[in-house]
Amino acid sequence: MATQLPPDVDAILPPGALEPLHSEARVQKITRPSLSYWQDAWIRLKANRRAILSLYLIIAMLAFTLFGPLVWRVSPSAQDLQQVSSPPGADRSAVIVPPYRPWTDAPPPVARGLTLAAPATTQYVRLAWAPLPGAVDYRIYRDIVPVHSESALGLPLGTTGSPAVTHYEDRLDLTPGTAYYSVVALNAQGVELPARETLRVEVDNAITVAEATERGLAAPNATLAIGDTVQYRLHPLGTDYLGRDMLARLMQGARVSLFIGLVAPLLYVLLGVAYGSIAGFVGGRTDQLMMRFVDFAIALPFLLFMILFKIAFGIGPGESGILPMVVALVALSWPGTARLVRGQILQVREEAYVSAARLLGGRTGYLVMRHMIPNTMGVILVTLTFAIPSAIFTEAFLSFIGLGVAPPNASWGSMSNDGIKTMLSHPHELLFPALMISITVLAFNLLGDGLRDALDAKMRSRE
Repeated sequence: MATQLPPDVDAILPPGALEPLHSEARVQKITRPSLSYWQDAWIRLKANRRAILSLYLIIAMLAFTLFGPLVWRVSPSAQDLQQVSSPPGADRSAVIVPPYRPWTDAPPPVARGLTLAAPATTQYVRLAWAPLPGAVDYRIYRDIVPVHSESALGLPLGTTGSPAVTHYEDRLDLTPGTAYYSVVALNAQGVELPARETLRVEVDNAITVAEATERGLAAPNATLAIGDTVQYRLHPLGTDYLGRDMLARLMQGARVSLFIGLVAPLLYVLLGVAYGSIAGFVGGRTDQLMMRFVDFAIALPFLLFMILFKIAFGIGPGESGILPMVVALVALSWPGTARLVRGQILQVREEAYVSAARLLGGRTGYLVMRHMIPNTMGVILVTLTFAIPSAIFTEAFLSFIGLGVAPPNASWGSMSNDGIKTMLSHPHELLFPALMISITVLAFNLLGDGLRDALDAKMRSRE
């Protein structure tokens, strides 16, 4: 049927200006490819950049844990006593010095003040000073921070025992860096007098030819001479207070922390999901009885049962209680998940699609696994993402009070506990394990948020 144009259009347009449009496509179809539930969830997860970045971080962390020791073949328990508490990027060079000989000859008299009688190295620091007025004896101090008149002088090293002895040799646990030496005059009663001298000393790293050869710091055919420089072993992230490689210990600690942080939450979340699903779907008297048992389990004290499990497994003082920790987490942490899942199941089972599936002959197992569990996946994943950092922090707390991982074994929690003791002087010992915990916890939380949105069936229906 031809379309009649208004008379005013014919007056404006000449004849033949408008021609009918012919199209072979009589019906235009806009269709969406058929996607399964998990395919659609994966597409929406990839659109979440933060979740994908977190997934890559978790994969990198797992690769660091599993394959890192195959690349970095350094024992996490090996001690490098020449580099104790060495920070990343520290100077690893050491100068070759002659073997140590006792200081038997008195140095030449000093006209004034406190001075060095020989170059200061980690082998020894030899001091000499001019006699101080009123001194019957001298006491020597060493500090690592500048000395002020109103502050303490540092570590007391000893006394000379005589006013005639105006020199002192320090060999007590010397480390390369800056040291501040002070000499204080004492009276006959051993009371310090106002007379004192202070000297700032730069202590160089030193090693003998025999020590360098024994440690393998030089090539087999190389000839070392006095004054040559060798390089100590590389520690990319520094060393701890016992000279152990921080990178190797982070890899070892990752295995323990991630094992506890992943395995224990996964087990008790699965247990809680199964328990809550049964209670919510069955309902009635069975539901009430099962929930009363949940109330009883929540009231059990975790720390007490952790101690009891440690005794039951025969874990003595100073031994790592990893297995009792996992058992205690699984046995006492599932009731919270069971409550959340039960509440979601009670809500989902009243939906129309569940009633339709039941009328079509769907069995209990099918209804729970096909309809109820997928629609509660968001709550389950949120619970899991909070359970992982909670398990890691629980491990750190138990290691702090001596019930978790014990030395020489390492975990991020126990390493953080050790790093607190040297936080002010050597902050890298606390920074790296705390950073690993923070990155891991943040990555799992962001990934959990992305998975919750991607697996939410209600969001799929709105698109």
